[in-house]
Amino acid sequence: MAVKLNVNSVEHTLEVPSNTLLSEILRDHLNLTGTHIGCDTSQCGACVVHMDGKSIKSCTVLAAQADGADVTTIEGIANGGELHPMQEAFRNNHALQCGFCTPGMIMSAIDLVQSNDKLSAQEIREGLDGNFCRCTGYHNIVKAVLEAQEQM
Repeated sequence: MAVKLNVNSVEHTLEVPSNTLLSEILRDHLNLTGTHIGCDTSQCGACVVHMDGKSIKSCTVLAAQADGADVTTIEGIANGGELHPMQEAFRNNHALQCGFCTPGMIMSAIDLVQSNDKLSAQEIREGLDGNFCRCTGYHNIVKAVLEAQEQM
């Protein structure tokens, strides 16, 4: 099937099998490998991207569902050489270690902040419930989101 996507402000038309996942399109067809595949079952959140402005787990979205969508990946959130405020806050607060969960965590956190008024630490923890990090214990991730929401 033909799938037309606007990914990080670039139009793409791809010919893919109808059972192709958005995560596969991004990684295998467009070489946007910042979208990580951790579980392939929608449990870990490593594959989170924005589709039409909302965070989604790309390992559960079929090509047909993404047809015509605007998709933003971790590669598309910086403004030239300037990091997105959430990326900057993650860096400032040492909110990553191995980095595997970081792209999905940042994409989820951006949507969380944009979709809510001033969040408390507990609300951030609850809002990021679908993203797993095996390294950090979440403390610095929460600090980063608290900092970023002041800048966004």
